[in-house]
Amino acid sequence: MHLLGAEFAVRPARNGREALELVRERMPALVVTDVMMPEMSGTELCEAIKGDAALAGVPVMLVTSKAEREMKIQGLELGADDYVTKPFSPQEVVLRVQAILRRGSDDPTASAVRSFGGGELTIDENRHEVRLRGTEVELTPSEWSLLVALAGAPGRVYSRTELINRTRGYEFASERAIDSHVKNLRRKIEEDPHEPRIVETVLGTGYRLGLRRDA
Repeated sequence: MHLLGAEFAVRPARNGREALELVRERMPALVVTDVMMPEMSGTELCEAIKGDAALAGVPVMLVTSKAEREMKIQGLELGADDYVTKPFSPQEVVLRVQAILRRGSDDPTASAVRSFGGGELTIDENRHEVRLRGTEVELTPSEWSLLVALAGAPGRVYSRTELINRTRGYEFASERAIDSHVKNLRRKIEEDPHEPRIVETVLGTGYRLGLRRDA
């Protein structure tokens, strides 16, 4: 109902098996599914979608309760693109849906490699590769997720809470952990980690990517 109010075209399903048939027939831009559904759970639906080569590119967002922690973890391990925990605000769901759709709106082969700062930094999402002045930089999964999140909107300031969400950390991370990942990331990509130019701190707010995206 809230997505309809935000002018999204929505096709509901009564259970998980019906949802899977709809995905096969219509190839939707996004699947939003409750974890607890009759006939096929949300995690089973996610596994079926991500395990099918023809459907694997369809994003999946899980709706869970706080008591379904293990199922959330299972869903993310199966490839879920995001999840939202009940109770939630309608606006949160709409914003998360918009964010997922923005990530998938461009031709993946055209947008997979992004360049920043006149080629100083490049990010190749298909190859999962980061290069600094042409040299590949080895990042941990957390560092990679953090950098990709910041690179999504160069110059935009992200709060630590936003970065927890965008790096899929949610309840499994903390603001202190984000600070630690930023510190480690700076050691690898900054000429002087004490005077960062790439991952900048905005006091009292959060972090931003200090380089402009190249045209």
